[in-house]
Amino acid sequence: MTKEKTFNTIFPAISIPFHEDETINEPLLRKYVKWLASFDEIQGLVCNGHTGEVTGLTREERKRVVEIVADEVGNELTIISGINCENTNESIAMAKDAKEAGADGILLMPPHMWLRFGMSPDAPFQYVKDVAEGADIDIIIHLYPATSKAFYPVETLVKMYNEIDHVKSIKMGTRVTAIYEHDIRVLREKCPGISLITCHDETLCTSWFPKMDGALIGFAGCVPEIICDAWKDYKANAPINTLREHSDRIYHISQAIYGGGQPSGEAHARLKEALVQRGIFENALMRKPVLPLGEDEKAWVKQGLEKSGSGKVTL
Repeated sequence: MTKEKTFNTIFPAISIPFHEDETINEPLLRKYVKWLASFDEIQGLVCNGHTGEVTGLTREERKRVVEIVADEVGNELTIISGINCENTNESIAMAKDAKEAGADGILLMPPHMWLRFGMSPDAPFQYVKDVAEGADIDIIIHLYPATSKAFYPVETLVKMYNEIDHVKSIKMGTRVTAIYEHDIRVLREKCPGISLITCHDETLCTSWFPKMDGALIGFAGCVPEIICDAWKDYKANAPINTLREHSDRIYHISQAIYGGGQPSGEAHARLKEALVQRGIFENALMRKPVLPLGEDEKAWVKQGLEKSGSGKVTL
């Protein structure tokens, strides 16, 4: 049976387990993604995202991660690979790598030089168009915060979806509530059929409220049980008190990992520590320059897991 590709789901942005020598722990990665695939509300996985330390992996390692994930669960789930490059030609090359390795689509991040220096208003559209045509692969647009210089205005997003066939979804990382809700309404009106998914790990339940199509978040790869249960009830228009109960439970682990701020290298280190404490990963090793957690941070993660009711897991 041929799987059905989807962009309307919970996409865990997976962490990558390492051996102590910093090589990828392939057997554990296989067990990990197979576990995530067992949850009904997870119909896709994102590898090589920021949670997966994309900037710390070599090009060869990024491709190998896709190969492992696609080989293990690619017949069940939509496989997406993050693309984080500073020039168009390399982005196309890495997107081709991902496609060759078994990815169904890519999560296309802005070149990070735009975060500091800004960009020409026409540059984002041309960048996405060139990568889509050069690699011939479907794309989730990674929208950076509205407070950053790499934010794409809603007019640009509308143009991308309506003029580039491979643009299927937008990871709405706006993080300014008024702009977030405004842009979602504009996109719903002008881009029928587009998939809009939140990536607001730190305010997940609130960010689902404007009728989102799912989520692409790191801690769905850490506590998939509570996130999938919440998403199921959101889709079913469960009573408000039920949704508040989900939000209360998710809040504790969200605070433990993200601390009320946006995902970052240190947050990803706390997420990996949570995976260790749950018995899923063997160590919380992150590639430098992200530093190991102190005991206070580990205790903070433990408290968040306990308050959220997230116990041990046997893969």
